[in-house]
Amino acid sequence: MTEVAPAIELRGIDKSFGTVRANRGVSLSVAKGSITGIVGENGAGKSTLMSILYGLYEADAGEILVDGQPVRMRSPADAIAHGIGMVHQHFMLVAPFTVLENLVLGAEGGPVLRRGLAAARAELARLAREYGLSVDPDAIVGDLSVGEQQRVEILKVLFRGARVLILDEPSAVLTPQETDQLFRILATLKERGVTVLLITHKLREIMAATDAVYVMRQGEVVAERRTADTSPDELAELMVGRKVRLTLDKDTVAPGEVLLKAEKIDLIDARGVKLLDGIDLELRAGEIVGIAGVSGNGQTELLQILAGVRAPTGGRLSVRGRAIDATHPTDPAEMRAFGLCHVPEDRIRQGMVAPFRASETSILGYHRLSPFTRRGLLDHPATTAHCGTLMERFDVRPPIPALRSSSFSGGNQQKLVLAREIDRAPRILLVGQPTRGVDIGAIEFIHRQLVAARAAGCAVLVVSVELDEILSLADRIVVMFGGRIVGDVPAAKADERTLGLMMADAHG
Repeated sequence: MTEVAPAIELRGIDKSFGTVRANRGVSLSVAKGSITGIVGENGAGKSTLMSILYGLYEADAGEILVDGQPVRMRSPADAIAHGIGMVHQHFMLVAPFTVLENLVLGAEGGPVLRRGLAAARAELARLAREYGLSVDPDAIVGDLSVGEQQRVEILKVLFRGARVLILDEPSAVLTPQETDQLFRILATLKERGVTVLLITHKLREIMAATDAVYVMRQGEVVAERRTADTSPDELAELMVGRKVRLTLDKDTVAPGEVLLKAEKIDLIDARGVKLLDGIDLELRAGEIVGIAGVSGNGQTELLQILAGVRAPTGGRLSVRGRAIDATHPTDPAEMRAFGLCHVPEDRIRQGMVAPFRASETSILGYHRLSPFTRRGLLDHPATTAHCGTLMERFDVRPPIPALRSSSFSGGNQQKLVLAREIDRAPRILLVGQPTRGVDIGAIEFIHRQLVAARAAGCAVLVVSVELDEILSLADRIVVMFGGRIVGDVPAAKADERTLGLMMADAHG
């Protein structure tokens, strides 16, 4: 009996960027018609490896085989010609175009567009039937849900003849129900002989969807497992190189006094679009409130108003006795004076100045206070010593205060910003996407810091698109959809299905 060649085989792949060696002799084999996961911390080399397979980079050394035959990938066009397609985390769709127009973009089928569109419409109908990927070909992509847009991305890849599908963090912007639907689609693709490579940091999804999993660390493959023979705990330990606690120990406490109260908060932008609609919210001492929702449903704007970055256009905010509304606005400096600290969703644009030294980032917003300023001038020895202490307490690596903020990994940047805010012993702590782009080991550390702030009597508000994170951290969960709060439930009574339906405004 003839042995079937792997759909994809990588042998000894090496890739360096300057002095950084991103891939170190990586070898892996992906069986035809399988779903194979690739996991690893940030910087482990997963994205570089997939970029090499898809032709975005060329390897410095090593070999790529497709169906047992050596191939050279010099561009995505080469990858597509060899039946390899990639669905990126951030969709590559043209929002004002229809589904059909997006499908044929770059593959119009000749100078007579009408003929190409007719053929594409027939092919789209065939793909939809075969793979269970129904979508209206005449719908405007910008009007579709995120899950439907992802379906269009998968159809685009299949339309170009892909037999191998690379998915990069495919559930990052999906509700739990949309994620379940995605996995049903992947199972159908597998049944039809399509090979899937799944890149994700969500170990639960690896366990639910894959047949096999490769673990990468520091540019190398450190383990290969049949999914049925491993566990999330083992995979986490392999990724980090040490044992990681995936469960969060948290005592039950009774919330204290109301420290912040939002009443009927509205926000209308310059175009007249209502971004927030009648938001009522209370934050109490010793309580973590989690805000769940798909990105773009008003969470960012609500955080900005609570932090004093924007003023509401309607309603009012009360912070420790101070009333804030459209006629009595505030600013972040005043909110800090009230004991409110803010870790923004976008740490690069709002939480730090990338060219600044870490010592300067560690006091940003508090730089005019003693002991950081003396006679109107920054006291560099004091800021350096302060930053060194924070780096030790919060395990920021490398512990070099003079290093530029941009030189740290995303997880260490996040720990530095979080350290700066928590060090002020806040009464109210607002945290946007606390572990976005953060390694699993740093996630464990950050979660412990937020629980410690709660234990110290702080009112903590966490905004996250990671439903697992919200369920693990929060005492009470608020769900936002379309700029409104559509649910407010104790975490003990919440589950993924109920929250997912609320996130899609389908809970009835």
